[in-house]
Amino acid sequence: MSKNIVEAGSLKPGKYILINNDPFKIISAEKSKPGKHGSARVRFVAVNLYTNKKTSLNFPVDTKVEVPIIDKRTAMVNSIMGDTISLMDMESYNTFELEMPTDEEIKSKIKEGVQVEYWDIVGRYHIEKVKG
Repeated sequence: MSKNIVEAGSLKPGKYILINNDPFKIISAEKSKPGKHGSARVRFVAVNLYTNKKTSLNFPVDTKVEVPIIDKRTAMVNSIMGDTISLMDMESYNTFELEMPTDEEIKSKIKEGVQVEYWDIVGRYHIEKVKG
């Protein structure tokens, strides 16, 4: 598992955060000033990379949160079997299977022989885009 621990106040829109080992992309971040009896807080609006569901997260600015280290790789589509795709990594030549992405734009471009960029996030794979 490749992840770092950072303070919540240092995260900005476009960065990623792990909540219950699910990666979320931060869409917006708002910081509030400390009050008379409380600490400064940060509120994130984030989207789950696997389900595309939006969620709102609230933390004190100095809270330690987990941030994934994303390994970006290239693979070629070997075959499509219903909702499952067989991929071959272009560096190690290992083959593995993934579920078809839910994003319609990516799904429509996936064909046999096409190269895709996939991300390894905490041991789970996610197809990010189709190349070419």
